[in-house]
Amino acid sequence: MDDKEFHEDTLSTEQVFDGRLLKVHRDAVRLPDGHESVREWIAHPGAVVAIAVLDNGKLLFERQFRYPLRRIFLELPAGKIDAGEHPLDTARRELREETGYKARTWRHLATMHPCIGYSDERIEIFLAHGLSFVGHAPDQGEILEIIEMSLPDALLAVRDGEITDAKTITALMWADKVFSGAWTIPT
Repeated sequence: MDDKEFHEDTLSTEQVFDGRLLKVHRDAVRLPDGHESVREWIAHPGAVVAIAVLDNGKLLFERQFRYPLRRIFLELPAGKIDAGEHPLDTARRELREETGYKARTWRHLATMHPCIGYSDERIEIFLAHGLSFVGHAPDQGEILEIIEMSLPDALLAVRDGEITDAKTITALMWADKVFSGAWTIPT
């Protein structure tokens, strides 16, 4: 099929909620078959996730409470891209704020879209090496516990349901493929 056969045309758009982080829209669309429908979607500024590799080969993780599900999650360091901020600058900032580390080398691995059915959010995946501890600088109200974990143990935690965060799972898949040599890092 030609891509045009899938395309939906926007007939009208209405922002129905304007929050500090998220903006919710309701659009009327014309479907490829000529019918009309409604699409509700969330505009998100984008985010980053960092696979931060310590000299001992372990990865940095953080445990933190996530309000929407009202429980503690184990995740890789991550954060929202500020307006006008380059994603690599966000990754550097978030790694420093959340873990207290800075990295000597950074590589962009991929872009993921975690919620394609209802959000335009993108998450940029970065690999960070040559870490050095420079001190914590968390945002106000950000309560984190930093944990070191090997990639094999992290993958077992995914298998066992201890890590369920989509960005972390996707980044760990990338780490597994890159570290094993199955995938080369894009340039």
